[in-house]
Amino acid sequence: MADERDTPAEEQDVDMEETREGAPEATEDAELTTMEPETPKLVLFADLVKSRIIEVLVGTGADSQTYSAHEAVLIKAPEFARQIEAFAPGSRQQINFSDVDVDAMGSVIEYLYTSEYFPKRTSSARDAPLERDPRLPSADDDGLGLLVHARIYTLADRLGLPELKSLAHSKIHRTASTAKGELAYARYVYKESNPEDTTIRKPVAAFWATRSLQLRQDAEPEFKAMCLEFPQFSYDVLQLMLDQQEKGKGSHDGPSRGPQVVPSSTRKRQRQI
Repeated sequence: MADERDTPAEEQDVDMEETREGAPEATEDAELTTMEPETPKLVLFADLVKSRIIEVLVGTGADSQTYSAHEAVLIKAPEFARQIEAFAPGSRQQINFSDVDVDAMGSVIEYLYTSEYFPKRTSSARDAPLERDPRLPSADDDGLGLLVHARIYTLADRLGLPELKSLAHSKIHRTASTAKGELAYARYVYKESNPEDTTIRKPVAAFWATRSLQLRQDAEPEFKAMCLEFPQFSYDVLQLMLDQQEKGKGSHDGPSRGPQVVPSSTRKRQRQI
């Protein structure tokens, strides 16, 4: 039998190299190592509050307000992050929103820190009511309760916070108001929201298409003014009523007796009496 010592050193090296190249285990291990995802860095609340303080100036004149917040918290909003990134070296660390409602901005910053804002939902149940807001009158003819969340909704859209938009919209559905308050809210929505944003506009039109005959009796002058000021509102309401009328004709042999709007298309809340 040949002794391994009789084999030339060169041949031994070649055999060893071939063995290493042909070993699938080593190659597979290397690939698995490469494919392993990196462990995300754990960011604690303490890390957030260690970041520098940014001033957010809101409003103008006597009604202005300055909010001081941590940079690591503010940059959760893409628009805040964009403006902070554009700070010139050595400049004062300020962001100016002179055309924004002071309370709405306060609620946005509260949300960025806590993922909620006042008034909060009283439980995790789907139809849970909101906490009582002592700022609101018992009969909300000015739609103040609805406007709280509508302003947060439009500001969240501007700042690039879709989750906050969804939260604010869910709270609109849980807020009661009067006929006049509903019109104040509708006026804000049609004035301030994106015309393409059917998420907030369509429920407004559906609400009035369903209850227009009843609500007009309580606020006919305001309803007329709203229709004249925002023709798109009038058209949206009329279109919904006509659509339902056509559906009614299709499901009956005789002519429809009037517009019928599907109840599920309207907001799930009650008006104040």
